[in-house]
Amino acid sequence: MQLENSFSVGAPPDRVFAYLLDVNKIVGCVPGAELSEVVDPNTFKGKVKVKVGPITVAYNGTARIVDRNEIERTATLEAEGRETTGPGSARAKAHMSVQPEGAGSMVKIVTDYSVAGRVAQFGRGVMEDVSRRIVNDMAACIKSNVEAGEPATGGAEGPGASAASATPQAEATTAKPVNAFGLLFSVLWSRVRAVFSRGSA
Repeated sequence: MQLENSFSVGAPPDRVFAYLLDVNKIVGCVPGAELSEVVDPNTFKGKVKVKVGPITVAYNGTARIVDRNEIERTATLEAEGRETTGPGSARAKAHMSVQPEGAGSMVKIVTDYSVAGRVAQFGRGVMEDVSRRIVNDMAACIKSNVEAGEPATGGAEGPGASAASATPQAEATTAKPVNAFGLLFSVLWSRVRAVFSRGSA
């Protein structure tokens, strides 16, 4: 399955690209994710938990930045994980790019992924809807943190610069754990409403 997502960020492209590749920062924006170990600058291990009703599905996995182009501001990330208490597995490959857009940036992420095990029983359509919601939540978190981290002035010179530099930055936003049961319910409900809307037209 493939997902395409894009969003604007009110910050320079180089700053946004650096944030996307800083695992210590980005992990807080991935719902249910926890960083376990940074093996090297391009390889890290972690855990992801997804709650489906009363059941919590947890994955242990490894992610690698397999391709990075600082000049073009593009990168490719590959990840794979296995359920901690079952035979399920997940694989993903994400290609990220950051381009100038006016005074800010446009981020594009194309993700190919496959899931096997208990989570896959919900079917392709529901999985796509749930995954899209997760990616959207992650994008909103990235946007909030990068924009909040922008300095109030363009430099340390000029009147009021010392006061601006002394102003504490806003606390970083983090993504809430994924409750797939709630997501599935909202997705299914929207589809039921769409069916009845078509029927009454």
